[in-house]
Amino acid sequence: MSAATTPPTGPSRWGDLAPRVISGVAMIAVGAVAIWVGGGVFAALAVAIAGLMTWELVRMIRPRHRRAAVQEGALAALALAVALYVPGGIAAVILGVLLVVLVGRTGAHPLLTAGYGAGIFLGAYGLVMLRNDVGLIWTLWLVAVVVVTDVAGYFAGRIIGGPKFWPKVSPKKTWSGTVAGWIAAAGLSAWMQAQFGLPAWLIVAGVGLSFASQMGDAAESALKRRMKVKDSSNLIPGHGGVMDRFDAMMGAALAVTLAMVVAGVS
Repeated sequence: MSAATTPPTGPSRWGDLAPRVISGVAMIAVGAVAIWVGGGVFAALAVAIAGLMTWELVRMIRPRHRRAAVQEGALAALALAVALYVPGGIAAVILGVLLVVLVGRTGAHPLLTAGYGAGIFLGAYGLVMLRNDVGLIWTLWLVAVVVVTDVAGYFAGRIIGGPKFWPKVSPKKTWSGTVAGWIAAAGLSAWMQAQFGLPAWLIVAGVGLSFASQMGDAAESALKRRMKVKDSSNLIPGHGGVMDRFDAMMGAALAVTLAMVVAGVS
């Protein structure tokens, strides 16, 4: 979850920094290797993340149905793994059926389940397609934009603070952290545009992608407030759950997926 927040007072201001950094470095190392290798390795990582996020989603919506959450997470991972290796039309059918099954078996909050489930499935699918069909550099750009948006938001939110960005949805997020994320994304995109000869519109796209990642974070914050939980789970020290860490990534990946559909990228 992105951290454009109001600065706490006293020692607690940086109390979560050490576990965040340690867990973050480990995740970056694993992710970097998977992105670089690509193919089945990257697909396996994306499938695992989507399966865990689905497990957390069901746990939040139906907290007393732990076994069902495990089953739905495993089913999501299996269906996504199959969808990645079949033609696009068949993949769409598989993901559609998966969503119907998820909503039907979860039972509660069908619109929430459908919306968040669709975001997870399409985001994971699109992320793998981006790596496979568009290439390494564009995948690195997406991931880097999400990371710098989160880092800039974390430090600006704690150091500068100021007015809240969207208090009803994410009461800790500030305008200073949000705008810092946009600036960092624009700077990173400008550097990559110059380094790799990418299109000039990449800078504007970087700001848009940064905003999409922040909306992914805000969407998960809204879900947690609705379900009255602090974290999606406690799997990742300093970060909470998988959804807490990859909500912004899935928001950005979903935006890129929609862009690829519009552009006709298979």
